[in-house]
Amino acid sequence: MRSLLVSALLLASPLLLAAQEKGAWTAESSNAKAITGDVIFSENKIGIALVNFPIAQIRELKPEEASAAFDAEAGGAGHLYRLGIAANQRFLHKNTLCGSEEVEWMATYVQGRKLRLAFFSNPKPPVFTFEALNNSPDLCGSFTYGR
Repeated sequence: MRSLLVSALLLASPLLLAAQEKGAWTAESSNAKAITGDVIFSENKIGIALVNFPIAQIRELKPEEASAAFDAEAGGAGHLYRLGIAANQRFLHKNTLCGSEEVEWMATYVQGRKLRLAFFSNPKPPVFTFEALNNSPDLCGSFTYGR
């Protein structure tokens, strides 16, 4: 019986990690307050400044990838999502997420009551190493939210 319970928890753990992102998040960082405002996650979309965008979860971030992307400590969970936000899409104060580039990828990291987002513009998936991210012209910005 105990092994059955452990097996069920292990199978459900990816679903639990993805569920951490769901719901409403309040903008906390200055760039989140200036550009996106609060965000809302659901199973297959993200709402930014009252506009919904379809998202598709591609994979979980490995701990070392989350650390590189978000300077994250152990204990949280991150995911890579595919999405499409047009370059001319305006948000708060007529700001865009990525200048004149279309947003194609979003990385998330949830730890406790904090959500961090990073948006990327390249059609190819981002590479999550310190070196690649520090030299990446495709990283549009990082944003922090809370509950």
